[in-house]
Amino acid sequence: MRRPSVTLPLQAYRAGLRIGEPALTGLLAWRAQRGKEDPRRLPERRGLPGRARPVGPLAWMHGASVGEALSLIGLVEGMIARGFSVLVTTGTRAAAELVGGRLPPGAVHQYMPLDAPRWVGRFLDHWQPDLAVIAESEIWPNTILALDEREIPLILVNGRMSERSFRGWERCPRTAKALLARIAICLTQTQEDGERFAKLGAPRVSIAGNLKFDASVPPADAQQLAYLGSMVAGRPVWVAASTHPGEEAMVAYAHAMLKAQFPQLLTIIAPRHPARGGEAVACANAVGLRSALRSTGGRPHPSIEVYVADTIGELGLFYRLSPLVFLGGSLVPRGGQNPIEPLRLESAVLHGPHTENFGVIYQALDRAGGAVPVRDGVELAAVAAELLGDRQRLADMARAGQRALEPFEGAVARTLAVLDPFVAQMKLQRLDRGSPARPLARA
Repeated sequence: MRRPSVTLPLQAYRAGLRIGEPALTGLLAWRAQRGKEDPRRLPERRGLPGRARPVGPLAWMHGASVGEALSLIGLVEGMIARGFSVLVTTGTRAAAELVGGRLPPGAVHQYMPLDAPRWVGRFLDHWQPDLAVIAESEIWPNTILALDEREIPLILVNGRMSERSFRGWERCPRTAKALLARIAICLTQTQEDGERFAKLGAPRVSIAGNLKFDASVPPADAQQLAYLGSMVAGRPVWVAASTHPGEEAMVAYAHAMLKAQFPQLLTIIAPRHPARGGEAVACANAVGLRSALRSTGGRPHPSIEVYVADTIGELGLFYRLSPLVFLGGSLVPRGGQNPIEPLRLESAVLHGPHTENFGVIYQALDRAGGAVPVRDGVELAAVAAELLGDRQRLADMARAGQRALEPFEGAVARTLAVLDPFVAQMKLQRLDRGSPARPLARA
């Protein structure tokens, strides 16, 4: 099928980022100074490889941040079982630190290069993937064009497109079509997502569901679980997870309201961005609560009322300690956070009104009684008080939430079934070539 021509805006974007390489280099250095980039691995962000390419067929999978990257783990395992090595890239430092430790043998991690043509080109020329798989809504024009030039099939998995993003792309329909037509197939989370991609020009769209519903439970260090479990034994405990600015103050207020009824209550706050741990401590101190910061060695001793878990990759530990979890990004307009992990670890869920990112699953959970919505700190305190005083209801909510998840599962198997014809084609092409090398970009 003949591809739509590259539009003038795409040509301008490409030229601008080619000329703007020095500015991008400066941006990376600035981000590294502020802890947002790993200074030891900055060359990877410029497309310079940090290790050798594995021999044989290679699938490249990209998830920008923590949630997207973790959702790919099932596909990584599936591709390894099909005889591929897998290169997993991420765009954030937190995702690199978390995902790098969870990859199975046969998979390696690198940072995604910024979308400058020369950087993307040398990344692809080194890794020479046979197949590219990108999660959710990562539409980087120069990367898509470079993959197309090298005749590397690109699959969008777990695709999602908000109404706001759709309206934005609608203002430049020829450019949207020029990019989406170069994606071999878009596998979307919902029917609405699929319709938006199709209207913008994606030639092949299929609904596969949300990969995050199939994700395994987050791990927990057994020694830490035993140690902290003994330390908080006998205390009522609840977790406020993935909180955003404004929510820590509401959670601290809720604890202050609950204190008279539950004098031994322990509130664990895990900010969405661990660097904000100090802000969470300040919110607790502002309402007279004694707090401790995990990153500086603090522990939830009996005198501690608010324990700030400002670390990466430990939510599985704190979910296992608590029968009740409030999920942040929902009392403020950030679209909510994924409720699947706490539900799988037998916690009941509270959430605010802003759950657009996971709207379908939250609606199902609320209907089934596996989650309860709250509107503000006052209502958060009232509902938490009701639930913390009723252990049986907490257990019933957790079971109801787990049952509500069942119809949403199976996205990994459906996605792998779509990938299988590409896998077969890649293997046949390799037999024909008799070499792992791929053609470089066309002139």
